[in-house]
Parts: sequence; structure tokens; C-alpha cells
Amino acid sequence: MRLNWIHRFKGGVHPTPHKNTRSKPIETLAPQKEMIYPLLQHIGAICEPCVKPGDDVKIGQKIADTPAAVAAPVHATVSGTVKKICDWDHPTGNRIPAIIIENDFEDRRAECFQEACPDYQSKSPEELIAMIREAGIVGMGGAAFPTHIKLSSGLGRVDTVVVNAAECEPYLSSDHRVILENIDELLDGLKIVRYIMSAQNMYIGIENNKPDAISLLHKKLAKSRVRVVILKTKYPQGGEKQLIRAVTGRVVPSGKLPADVGCLVMNVDTVIAIYRAIVNGSPLMRRIVTVAGHGVERSGNVNVRIGTPFSAVLQYFGYKPSTRKLIMGGPMMGTAQYSLDAPVIKSTSGLLCFTKDQLTADRDVDCIRCGSCVAACPMQLVPSYIAQYVKAEKFEKVQALHAADCIECGCCSFTCPAKIPLIQYMRIGKQRVSEMNRKEGGKRT
Repeated sequence: MRLNWIHRFKGGVHPTPHKNTRSKPIETLAPQKEMIYPLLQHIGAICEPCVKPGDDVKIGQKIADTPAAVAAPVHATVSGTVKKICDWDHPTGNRIPAIIIENDFEDRRAECFQEACPDYQSKSPEELIAMIREAGIVGMGGAAFPTHIKLSSGLGRVDTVVVNAAECEPYLSSDHRVILENIDELLDGLKIVRYIMSAQNMYIGIENNKPDAISLLHKKLAKSRVRVVILKTKYPQGGEKQLIRAVTGRVVPSGKLPADVGCLVMNVDTVIAIYRAIVNGSPLMRRIVTVAGHGVERSGNVNVRIGTPFSAVLQYFGYKPSTRKLIMGGPMMGTAQYSLDAPVIKSTSGLLCFTKDQLTADRDVDCIRCGSCVAACPMQLVPSYIAQYVKAEKFEKVQALHAADCIECGCCSFTCPAKIPLIQYMRIGKQRVSEMNRKEGGKRT
């Protein structure tokens, strides 16, 4: 079934899309001689190594895990020998313990990662969630929250599943290409998610700037109960709360989660990873990455094994020394990188290489009280006031203005005519409020 968008979320902006890579088929990059596996590729606790230097490993073998509740194990994506375990440059800007594997290029596979289960309905939802956990699957839209936690916490509470196919960040087109090239795995994965959650309503939310993907979904789902909701192209249409509002009309209250209004949101690539884990018994080992910007000779989408150094991915596309800024993710919410040695991790959706002509160097001036940031904020916050209180270190007032609800989309900075880095102040404010509350909680106990 096909539906045009009915609801809208307030705020948002319209950056230039730069979706030139949407017509470029997914290529495949060969694995490198040295592969790097950070022990933290998710929101939650850092994993502990299951291997030691000198150990022989195979593709699909679990090499790191933790008994902590919020975590996801790490798997080898090549066969070879564990060279060392040491701190390594991480895409978040930190140095994180990582397992370095020297690839033997034999592609030897672990005999059985876990049993493939094409007849998934023979398993209980809890058993399937356990398989998803063992596969190391996390949210692949960028958040990297462990998927098994999202599923298990929604059991008995969720009646609606929304697949996020909006891909609203400029430049990125990996989800778009995945829909076109892996549509059957996506739809079969959606059936598994429906079974796990016992969901009554299934939606795919997609922006109207992807007519070929919309046409294919409409064709494949003509006789299905899954509804394709065509959304207005607007950033951040793919934000979890914004997508729920636009697709279902439900509003997630401040401080609440999608499950509190009966919804579960899942990225396109995450659904496919679930299919491969259950039906093929395969852990999460690959990412589709968009590479773009004037800092590469050509742009495109590439299937990359997790653990591949950024340098290898960029060299494949003709990296230029004139690159001034490298961003992992999109330009609005992505993370600027300081090292090409950092590897592709589970949350890597794009690598953007910007040269001087693509960057602005405007200096910020005093706020002119225009209200542009307020109009643009999809969470209906007042970024200009929050920034002022952060500068003054009045964090009680920052908390009172609901800074914790900020989704860090960057709309405020994008629209500010005074070029104030509002998003940076929002992040600082959220962090300091969280620290303040932890200290207050410690005093009470």
C-alpha cells in the first residue's frame, strides 16, 4: 500500500541534497592486509577480547564480547592471525583498545557462527533476539544502539514498526542503493521483525526524492500490508521522533522513548542485517559506505568489511591531499576525523572529503535575536537561550530549557545568520547537565 505523507513535524531545514551518488551502484572493496577492530562500536559498555596475540582467527568468529547488558560483540571479518591488541585511533576522536588482525587472504570461515534458521517461526521471539545479540547487530543509521536491547524492551509494548528509509543527510545514499539492490532481503527481514514484535502496523518511511526506490517498493509491496509512506524531503526527516510523527501522527513526549507510544524505528540496513543473522547465520561484518566530496577523484557507494582503515577506502576513490576536512557520517551530524588510520566501524555510513572551497570560515558574531534557530529546531527548543546559559555556566537553567531533548541534528547552527556554533553549545550543555545530575544523584545516595 502506498500513502503520501499526512503529518508533518515542526521545524527542520532544507540543505542542498548533493545526492550525486544515488545513481551509482554499490562496489566492493577487497579486505586489507591489516584490519582493525575497536572493542567499542556501539552505545554501551566496551567489550573485552576473546582472543590474544598469536591466535588464529576465522571469518565470523567472535573476537570480543562483554557480559554487560548494553553491548554488542565484535566479529572478525577476515581470517588470519591476531597481531596485537592496543589502543588505536577511533572515529569518535578517542583512542580505544582494538584488536589488530593480519589478514592471510584465505577467507577461511568459522565452521558455525550460529545455526542458520530459515524457518524462523520455529523459534520464539526471545530466541531470535538472542541470535541478533550474538550477531553483534546495532542500529546502522548512525546511533549504533544494540538492536537486541531495542527489540527486547519493546516486546509487548510495540504495535507499530517504522522502517527508516528517509536518509535525510546530504550526500549519503547508501540506504537508497541498498533498497534498490537488496530489496528482497529487506522485505524478508521486515517479516522477521514483524514476527518478533507481533506488530500490527508496518510502515516504510521514505522521502520523495527517491522515486526509483519508491516505485520498486510500491511494486514489491502491492499486495502487502506494509505501507509505504512518502515523506516530504526535509532535514531531519529521518530523526526517530520526527519520523514517528510524520508517519504515524504519534508524538513521543519529552523524556520518553518510541516504545512508550507503541513504536519501533529501525534503519534499512539494520533490517537486512537481522535477515542475514537469522536466515544465513551471519554476524554483522560489512557496511555500505558512501564516499563523496571534492577531496576524492570520484564518488560512490562501496561494500566494505568492518575493520577496514579509512585510508584504504579513500585511496580506492582517489583521495586528494587537498582535503581539508574528513567527516564520518553526514555533514549535519557526522564526526570530523583527525586520523586516516581509524577504521570503518558498525556505524560508518559515509566518508565525506571536503576541500577548502566546500567549507565556510565565517567568524561568529553576537546573537541578533532573529529566532531562526527556534523556527528550525525540530524539538521546539530555544537554542540561542540555551547557548547563552551554557556560556554563563548556568546549567540549572540549561536543564530547565530541556536541553536533554536536543537530538544534535545541527539545524540551529545551519540556519544561524550570526554563524554561532549553537550545536556545540547544545552538546556541552547536555553533557554538563548529565554530569550535574549524576553528582546530585551521588549525593542523595
